[in-house]
Amino acid sequence: MLLLVLPAALGLSGCVVTPQPGSSNPSTPSVLNGAASPGAPSTSAPLETAQASNKAPVYWIGRSDENTFLYREFRDVPEQENPVTQALRVMMSQKPLDPDFFTPWQNPKKLASSISGKNVITVDVSADAFNANVDAAMAERAIQQLVYTATAAGASAGLIDSGQQVQVVVLVDGHTDYVAFNRVRLGTPMSRSAGLVAPVWILDPQEGTPVEDGTVKVSGRSTVPGGKLRWEIFRIDGSAKTTYLNGTAAASAEPGQSGQSGAFSLSVNLGPGNYEIRVAQLEDGNPAQGLFADTRGFSVQ
Repeated sequence: MLLLVLPAALGLSGCVVTPQPGSSNPSTPSVLNGAASPGAPSTSAPLETAQASNKAPVYWIGRSDENTFLYREFRDVPEQENPVTQALRVMMSQKPLDPDFFTPWQNPKKLASSISGKNVITVDVSADAFNANVDAAMAERAIQQLVYTATAAGASAGLIDSGQQVQVVVLVDGHTDYVAFNRVRLGTPMSRSAGLVAPVWILDPQEGTPVEDGTVKVSGRSTVPGGKLRWEIFRIDGSAKTTYLNGTAAASAEPGQSGQSGAFSLSVNLGPGNYEIRVAQLEDGNPAQGLFADTRGFSVQ
């Protein structure tokens, strides 16, 4: 565990984006400190709640329409390390289950984390974790991917107070002021940026998950509480994909058991086979247009 020793200068919040001198592409991110992709809701994903599970919440980067968002998967992790380090190691060294997701991080030689009593998570990672071939906007999303994963893992494990703001400080080889991806200067406390989390997520089933035949429950979350959603289930036969079922659903306007609004669920009867489900937000005044679609492939046995 790291010793959390922060200088007074770390009282600042947010992340400072600074091009590396001599960079071949000195552009700055189009999304900074809470701005969202065009057309995306400006809300942030609520912090995860504590759960008794050995699965770690890990965020990935994925594309939907013309936008890029953060999506979450729950992954099995070993118990040799603390929950935050476990989740970050998966994020940096493994591939997402969903082929639509990706990560720009590389497997680091060194990775550690600690949590202070002031809800500050400190992550210390070696410099080999950063891929230099990343543009400015993707660099910012990668840093937020780390922030979301670290805070989610800490909250899920009950190690931080989810009722208060949680911040993350990233050190590189024990030092502040490293310019990550040649784009983002690290060292100051960072919080989750609003608008970067996916407007629509399918939480269950996860990609590739086998489920029993009969009634299959699909659950997820939208960042528009009370908003309408269009769903469609496709039957997959080899390379052929045909529409099997479709309909509409509504995201909850009231907080559920987890204290989060925007949850949605639906139940369908499916026989054995391979399927894909697609869920998208319905655009006001244009019921045929679905926005921010998310898809999951799964099998029924």
